[in-house]
Amino acid sequence: LVFDVRCLPNPHYDPVLRPLTGRDPDVIGFLEAQPEVARMEADLRRFIGDWLPAYIRDNRSYLTVGIGCTGGQHRSVYLAEKLAAHFNGKYGQPLIRHRDLASRRHE
Repeated sequence: LVFDVRCLPNPHYDPVLRPLTGRDPDVIGFLEAQPEVARMEADLRRFIGDWLPAYIRDNRSYLTVGIGCTGGQHRSVYLAEKLAAHFNGKYGQPLIRHRDLASRRHE
């Protein structure tokens, strides 16, 4: 499943937030202050939560969820972390990979 979140407000345009990631408290605060980010998170939780049992019934051993944004360091990272925390323990332990953070200070 692939979700495009480029429509959400982008912390990249704030010079203070630009070098940070979606794991940093200042970026988290910025994104959590945006109503559309909360709406997107709720929609993704609902969609994945509604369809995950169907994948399990079909004997799928894993489900890959991709979340993309322009730079891959703010919005997608934030939402991947939030979704992983939400689903952790409900269907096993999610594995999180932030492709565009691999060469940065976080991984």
